Amino acid sequence: MTARQVGAKYGISPRTVQRLIAEPRDDFEARARARQDEALALIESGLTYRQVADRMETTRGAAAGLVHRARTRLRQNHSTGTPQ
Repeated sequence: MTARQVGAKYGISPRTVQRLIAEPRDDFEARARARQDEALALIESGLTYRQVADRMETTRGAAAGLVHRARTRLRQNHSTGTPQ
């Protein structure tokens, strides 16, 4: 059921539905970082992007994106001295 359908059913706006069911930003970012770190660890263990994708139940492109974001974050943290 979409937010629009739920809103219509209960007489509230779709945005209100989205706001009520949304994951808190800090939780989302922590979960995203964990996925990125997992993908990077799998690549560093010798798996191919295809194998990482299969293990994480995603596409090869998404796996590559996770690894790229993890490496970018680590480089930025290293250059600024920010803890991971």
